[in-house]
Amino acid sequence: MEKEILSKVIELITIPFLVVVIITPLIKKVAYHVNALDIPNERKVHKVPIPRLGGLGIFMGFLVGYMIFGEHTALMNSILIGSFILIITGMIDDINPLKPLPKFLGQFISALVVCFYGGMLIKDIDAFGIYINFGFFAYPLTIFFILGCINCMNFVDGLDGLASGISSIFFLTIGIVAACKCQLDLAFILTFIMLGCCLGFLLYNFHPASIFMGDSGSMFLGFIMSIITMLGYKNVMTSSMIIPLLLLSVPILDTIFAILRRKLKGESISKPDKSHIHHQFLRRGFSQIGTVITIYIITGLFATASLIYVLVNNILGYIIYGILLIGFIVFALKTDILFSKDKDKDKDKKKKKIAN
Repeated sequence: MEKEILSKVIELITIPFLVVVIITPLIKKVAYHVNALDIPNERKVHKVPIPRLGGLGIFMGFLVGYMIFGEHTALMNSILIGSFILIITGMIDDINPLKPLPKFLGQFISALVVCFYGGMLIKDIDAFGIYINFGFFAYPLTIFFILGCINCMNFVDGLDGLASGISSIFFLTIGIVAACKCQLDLAFILTFIMLGCCLGFLLYNFHPASIFMGDSGSMFLGFIMSIITMLGYKNVMTSSMIIPLLLLSVPILDTIFAILRRKLKGESISKPDKSHIHHQFLRRGFSQIGTVITIYIITGLFATASLIYVLVNNILGYIIYGILLIGFIVFALKTDILFSKDKDKDKDKKKKKIAN
């Protein structure tokens, strides 16, 4: 049985991987042709225009993988339709940047399709000895959860290989747990297909990147992560959604801090800035590769805690989670990810000048 599972895993990873590796160079040419380029500016780290339709390559790998290994169901149809809506929305934005509202509408419609056509809902949750049935509120809660995952990955996609690397760690960890528990269901299939897609794209996306995934890719990755989380939270992930959410601690916390930071400044939450987690490492002298590897390590530590929690000892997993979260929050407080310390320094300088 173990050999059969391993053989299945290799197939699920290899075919999407090869599809992405083969098709991405063609997509780069298309991106240049339609002018889907990420132009450098004061907020960007890269110095030359980079094509940004990479999400289309990831989606093509996913589509081929599903056609070979997936089963035709209403739920899977809804996932495909929702994915297609996001890819089209993201591609339009990658070619000619959209305003926040049209982009949000694309995200919202994709979430509606999964909820109402696919019937995928977070109906209840059972964690820490507490059981809650959400009833009618399952619909807005599920939509909010999907939108949250989509935008978390969109926010974190700021350096070469960052989003694709974090996604690879997420899918690998969920896949290991699923394989160990012999949960060979739709979540298992989608997880390893997406792992193959992300690894294939990472060959072109790691620094120095020759192509970016763009909003089409980051939104699609966040969408599939939310789907796999909801598919697995009753099976692979024992009785709750805690594990996959903690695997996404870096993008989730980065998103929360970004929203709070912009609200405190009186700015729109969709306004881009240079205070994300990866920017904090860059300001402290880390190189692009050093920053990305450091965030990989942090995500890997959360992944290790997840594996310990599910496969070894729950209490030990909780302890490691707690230590990691405390460390992460301390780091955040020492940076200007939430409060701008540069402005505070400027104010102090002005006060000293006035006093003198």
